[in-house]
Amino acid sequence: MDYQEMLPRIRVSRRDMLKRVARFDKLKGFDGGLPDSRYPGAERTLYNVIGFQPPKGEGNGMQSPVGAKASRMAAIKISEGFNMGYCKAYPGKGPMLHNHDTNETFICMTGTWRASWENPKGAIEHVDLKPLDVISFPPGVSRRFENVTKGPKDKQSILMFVIGGDGPRAEFTSESMKTVIEGGHWTPPGAKPMKKAKVAANAAPKKAAKKPAAKKAAKKPTTKKPAAKKAAKKAATK
Repeated sequence: MDYQEMLPRIRVSRRDMLKRVARFDKLKGFDGGLPDSRYPGAERTLYNVIGFQPPKGEGNGMQSPVGAKASRMAAIKISEGFNMGYCKAYPGKGPMLHNHDTNETFICMTGTWRASWENPKGAIEHVDLKPLDVISFPPGVSRRFENVTKGPKDKQSILMFVIGGDGPRAEFTSESMKTVIEGGHWTPPGAKPMKKAKVAANAAPKKAAKKPAAKKAAKKPTTKKPAAKKAAKKAATK
């Protein structure tokens, strides 16, 4: 019996295949675009290598896993059921607790990365990944990752992530969103900054304004000394 191919076979030119090549040293990274991007301890740089098209319903806390801008800047612009990128961060840094509507798989490339998730009781558990270790999260599981590499604090490590779908969606937990909004690190589109943040910002100048007055009061006694010396000298000449 002759073997029969079942899958369609196509031929691709070198020119077209080179459009599917991404050189790491040429990748453009993005450090913003997500609600927790400016939250202390969550800073990281994300690289959109393959896919990550802007998802449906984007905005107001629902966005691409790599952020609005990076999702429009893929190095390899395809939509073939999966997406791949890199995260680069310093020790102690990583995103806040969040969720995805498709599978997310982490592969540690350099350093040590901690992958955490919520167990059935709501408690946080974790495993640490060494280079080439893998963990795969199913859709709907709240998770986060953090660079826990020991050693120099000024050396970044790299984590690879592969996420299913053509336009995967990411959503931070309500607890994460409350933290970044109340801390003034992110404001929902169309919303006003939290009053708590405004009060804190307005209180600082008032305290600072009192300092010059205190210094001025302290200098008053010194301005009287020349006048007293002058009067004493005048009395001595009489």
